[in-house]
Amino acid sequence: MPKPAYKRITLKISGEALMGNQTYGINPEVLSSVASDIAETAKLGVEVAVVVGGGNIWRGASEQAGGMDRASADYVGMLATVMNAVSLQSAIEKAGVTTRVQTAIPISQIAEPYIRRRAIRHLEKGRVVIFGAGTGNPFFTTDTAAALRAIEIGAEALLMAKNVDGVYDKDPKRHKDAKRYATVSFMDALQRDLKVMDGTAFALCRDNAMRIVVFELACRGNIQRAVCGEPVGTIVKDNVETRFVT
Repeated sequence: MPKPAYKRITLKISGEALMGNQTYGINPEVLSSVASDIAETAKLGVEVAVVVGGGNIWRGASEQAGGMDRASADYVGMLATVMNAVSLQSAIEKAGVTTRVQTAIPISQIAEPYIRRRAIRHLEKGRVVIFGAGTGNPFFTTDTAAALRAIEIGAEALLMAKNVDGVYDKDPKRHKDAKRYATVSFMDALQRDLKVMDGTAFALCRDNAMRIVVFELACRGNIQRAVCGEPVGTIVKDNVETRFVT
């Protein structure tokens, strides 16, 4: 059995990642695959918290142009994250791991309210905790929610599961000569404007020395590999030499 490099992690999954090749909603096969990876990671003895986005159902910023004010649109987006969280909960429990959903907006019929100490206690008991509804405030992304929750629960790393396999020096979809970083410092990421995550989330991680691991979700088993310290994706942290994958 592989040995985890971290005891407690926060995993950020975008809502778009749950779509698979669809243009909207949740792809059942993708959901099952992601849930299985999370369950297998938890079975390694790692305490796993998850923050899930809602972009597969609703994006507040884009709906603003349609006439809805940004705050209202963001609240609708928070509800979309809860839908994803409950769906993910069901899939993880089918994979044999107990879960709890906690939301920043009280929805007592389907989830617990977010309480930091309760979340930590669930993690200590081996339950996967899924955080929904972002921070509970408009104008903040789920990236920011992930950074905030990771810091609050004392996670050792924030794992950013994306549709790309790490952080590049330029857009790899537009530039064939784009190079992927193996490691990059917070300072270099800022100076090179690498857009690891949104600015507020990045500042939270930098100011609290929260290690970030950016990797590709679609590759089955990557969550476990990242948790075990294998060289997948890009690591962003303090006091590290910035270097490319060779």
